Amino acid sequence: MREKTRKKELPYFLIDNCYGGDQERLEDESMQTGGCAAVTACDSCIYFELYKGETGLYPFDVKHLNRPDYIRFSDQMKPYLSPRFMGIDRMEIYIEGFGDYLRDHGCDRIKMEPFSGDRDVKEAAEKISDRIDAGFPVPCLTLNHRDPAFFDYDWHWFLLTGYERSESGFMIKTVTYGEWNWISLERLWDTGYPRKGGLILYDRREKDFTGIRRK
Repeated sequence: MREKTRKKELPYFLIDNCYGGDQERLEDESMQTGGCAAVTACDSCIYFELYKGETGLYPFDVKHLNRPDYIRFSDQMKPYLSPRFMGIDRMEIYIEGFGDYLRDHGCDRIKMEPFSGDRDVKEAAEKISDRIDAGFPVPCLTLNHRDPAFFDYDWHWFLLTGYERSESGFMIKTVTYGEWNWISLERLWDTGYPRKGGLILYDRREKDFTGIRRK
């Protein structure tokens, strides 16, 4: 009997030959090594403009994405999520910094909620599938990880843009370093360390019939 699966992938975008932004191709050395949160926010802005109807978040031509413009964009995001000694190692730092960028660029509809990596992986899977079903990518922070297979995700911010649920487990589509990969959420979530990262859950405030935005 064929295994039942449910799979959902969000549309995305290319920047030259990369699947989204690639921090290793930035020109600022500090951003190359510690700019993952800023790149996650930059990609989120482009996604919101392309697929969520937001405007004013990407300062260049969103219909003609290219590496030079993206590099300039990342330089503008850097003051909000600047690389630092311990990195953007708490979700609250990301929410505060990216929230400031959104407000400074006239966007008050996007809201963010933290979801701690201390919580159960089954609940994490439900949150991820809920947000992706709603058309939102999910920023993910992984701190230290004992599994060497997740070296690229160690102390790193990246986006989740798809999921596949089956009887075998819950797979997630990750976007980072200009590439995408499918990995096991169960394995990623089980870092082997007491201190955890977590998820940022995007949502959008909608207008009611009076034109007042609801919280």
